[in-house]
Amino acid sequence: MEDQILNTVNWARAQFALTAMYHWIFVPLTLGLSFLIAFFESIYVKTGNEEWKKLTKFWMTIFGINFAIGVATGIIMEFQFGTNWSNYSWMVGDIFGAPLAIEGIFAFFLEATFFAVMFFGWHKVTKGFHLFSTWMVAIGSNLSAVWILVANGWMQYPAGMAFNPDKARFEMQNFTDVALSPVAVHKFTHTTSSAFLLASLFVVGVSALFLLQKRHQKMAKRSMVVAAVFGLIASIFCAFTGDEAAFNVAQRQPMKLAAMEGLYVGADNAPLIAAGIINSRKKAGDDQPAFHQAVKIPGLLSLLANRNANSFVPGIDDLVFGNAGRNIVGAEQRMITGKLAVAALGRYKEAKAKGDMTEATAALAVFDQHKGDLGYGYLYSAVQAVPPVATTFYSFHIMVVLGTLFPLIFLLVLYFTFKGTIESQRWLNIACFASIFLGYVAQQAGWVVAEVGRQPWAIQGLLPVNVATTNVAASNVQTTFFIFLTLFTVLLLAEIRIMVKQIKIGPEA
Repeated sequence: MEDQILNTVNWARAQFALTAMYHWIFVPLTLGLSFLIAFFESIYVKTGNEEWKKLTKFWMTIFGINFAIGVATGIIMEFQFGTNWSNYSWMVGDIFGAPLAIEGIFAFFLEATFFAVMFFGWHKVTKGFHLFSTWMVAIGSNLSAVWILVANGWMQYPAGMAFNPDKARFEMQNFTDVALSPVAVHKFTHTTSSAFLLASLFVVGVSALFLLQKRHQKMAKRSMVVAAVFGLIASIFCAFTGDEAAFNVAQRQPMKLAAMEGLYVGADNAPLIAAGIINSRKKAGDDQPAFHQAVKIPGLLSLLANRNANSFVPGIDDLVFGNAGRNIVGAEQRMITGKLAVAALGRYKEAKAKGDMTEATAALAVFDQHKGDLGYGYLYSAVQAVPPVATTFYSFHIMVVLGTLFPLIFLLVLYFTFKGTIESQRWLNIACFASIFLGYVAQQAGWVVAEVGRQPWAIQGLLPVNVATTNVAASNVQTTFFIFLTLFTVLLLAEIRIMVKQIKIGPEA
């Protein structure tokens, strides 16, 4: 029975991961490109130069293609909460549903209302109102991201809620705590700044392709300058927000941080792994080395995690088995208290059903004492609390390495553009075009870190994924997985084909 549940859980996770990763191909380009379009049109309105209008319309067409398919994948992803994760939806729907509802009612409607004016209102409204509509689409797109990331941030750091033992549900107590939690704030700022960076890479890369083909060179250089400036600012902000996000992970999700750095044994003055090869045979508690080879920077992990280079950073072994000397309660001990909470909750509901309020009150008191470890009571073993270390480690380091490369590309683009030789720098234009794909790799790697790194939790520390799923046969989830895989792949290929066709037409057609 346990194997059947795990099989269903794993297929449900795979299906949601598939949908989310395809969805995130379209979303970041939408978030960033909407602002670049607003910049282009602002320049057109200010200067009256029709070439900026042509440029705006060209990138607006690319935006529209991407936007439509992004909406389709996003809707499918939200439906999966009901089909594959119904226990999750029941237990946290009171909290998780609120930001999603706000996103749909407020942000998405704002975006959709002005979307039509932006695309079809060029000769039907004034220049000023059309520009206003374009800016409202950009703002609405990013407001949608706010509420989606508030919901995701709550899953990483559940705040502003309380558990209702009568209904077995988590219920919202303070909306402000949910919306303004530090994890939600930093998740939004880091995610959107990375989206701005990706959109800038896309515009620079497509413009570089025009220069390589010796087409639309004047408009290409104009696009490159605006996008490179925006991208450089976004890169700097992304690095800053990434540091703050990592600090939040260290304080609130120490197991994720340990997996990001392949840290098994906690240490003072803990080193940051600049590069390394993970030992795939390494398990929590054994004596094998964590790395085959590693380049370490002494003290930097402690500095980034705690703002103190001499501070202690807990490792995976500390968080699984505990460390009394450091006052760290491990997953082993938390499983014991978690099972006490689960048993007490069962006794409470049984006693209340029988009308035995004395027993119900006593059981509720025990539950309240241990409810902070409720989720651990549903784990099969303490090592289940360890996320996939190799996947998390490599994804994190790929994201960081690529993130340091992109601002250099923007700087080189600006240098050679203002020098007047950008079209002759074939090597740089090839690098700019290739950076489009590297940007998507970095985006996907970032979300792998965020989501794989918090496993096995649907809600950090409170609800493991094996409890959150719907009680359906694994074969049903497998079938829909391959249906979605086919559908999303067809949509992606269709989008690429349409985009390539529009890029071949170019901004001057």
